[in-house]
Amino acid sequence: MLFTHDTEVNLVFFAALLDTVAGASESGEDELSTPEQLSDLLGRWKFTGRIDRDARELQEVRETRQRVRDIWGQDEAAVVAWVNETLADADAVPRLVDHDDLGWHIHATTDESPLAERMLVEAAMALVDVVRADRLDRLRDCEADDCTGVFIDLSKNGSKRFCSARCGNRIAVRAYRARAVEP
Repeated sequence: MLFTHDTEVNLVFFAALLDTVAGASESGEDELSTPEQLSDLLGRWKFTGRIDRDARELQEVRETRQRVRDIWGQDEAAVVAWVNETLADADAVPRLVDHDDLGWHIHATTDESPLAERMLVEAAMALVDVVRADRLDRLRDCEADDCTGVFIDLSKNGSKRFCSARCGNRIAVRAYRARAVEP
């Protein structure tokens, strides 16, 4: 295990959030265009606290998605600066909590803080662990030339190259066909 369970869950959630953007999503369209789509996404993950389910919150989460995307895969100095700025802006105060059978984990905002702020702080807290483990290399962009997806490589040997089996299979088929037509 590279990270604690809650860090892994947060990193996988953020990869899923980033992959809702047009071009990265399976549909090819932005999968975070309506409050209902946001509710569906949150329903698949255990996000607790205040959720307003309105257009303002949706826009704030979309902005959060872009802020996290902008830092994904950046170098250590940029990530550290982003983490420190994000935590300071939110007046984050880490505390241990235990809810929903998740075991002890850290929250650094109140349950009444806006969803987008809680998401940013969760991303920052997860990145703290990634930086401390010297594993920023595990935050990756999909290597498929026609995909803008991202992923966290949690494989033992760090060899994952694609955001999904779909992308990996598509590239493998393309390479097979290219070899098949070569003289």
